[in-house]
Amino acid sequence: MAKHPALAITDLSFSYGKKQVLHDLSLIVEEGQCCILLGPNGAGKSTLFSLITRLYAHKQGDIQLAGFNIQKRPLKALAQLGVVFQQTTLDLDLTVQQNLRYHAALQGISSKKANLGIQEQLERLGMYERRKEVVRQLNGGHRRRVEIARALMHKPSVLLLDEPTVGLDAPSRQAIVDHVHQLVEDGSLAVLWATHLMDEIYASDKVVLIHHGSVKAEGGVTDIIQQAQADNINDAFFKLTQGKS
Repeated sequence: MAKHPALAITDLSFSYGKKQVLHDLSLIVEEGQCCILLGPNGAGKSTLFSLITRLYAHKQGDIQLAGFNIQKRPLKALAQLGVVFQQTTLDLDLTVQQNLRYHAALQGISSKKANLGIQEQLERLGMYERRKEVVRQLNGGHRRRVEIARALMHKPSVLLLDEPTVGLDAPSRQAIVDHVHQLVEDGSLAVLWATHLMDEIYASDKVVLIHHGSVKAEGGVTDIIQQAQADNINDAFFKLTQGKS
């Protein structure tokens, strides 16, 4: 039996009233792949994430997570998903450990498994010794690490990252970028990372460039550069989203 992609989106359209935001958008993220969803502000990245997470319901198109249709089998589908939103959603007055235990309880994870999972995820992030610190005392980069640990507690197939490095300093940003790519390299996790920052892209990544709710180019970094007939990824981004390609 053929394996399902970790995430498969087919002919997805969405409108806010009369304003159409996504136009027949299709993309696939395979197991063990980091896919960069590249686009300027207003391209439709956050709307797409809201549809994948079912914050919004779609009427046109299809979204499947590990083969589960999110409309027909929402519980099975969403169980495959870990999410880090652009705005932090941690309880700042709880400790790192308390935040993760609370999330584990919501996911139906036993206390024993939760404790093992917390240790595993925080050790990978170099945060285990800080598990008893109140989140409010952490800087932005460390809070993001906790959110990534939380998103992975239930062992999802797909990790969604909605511009997770916004507002972080350069070293914190690079640490997050490196860690996520290492997660992909180490296992079968699929990542869909929305950004408009070129330096967050690895040469091994798949890139899907969207503008005005449509896919303008997709493939490896060199593929995008060739499709845009540009000299580098920055110029390709500009030509495909602002200039004439």
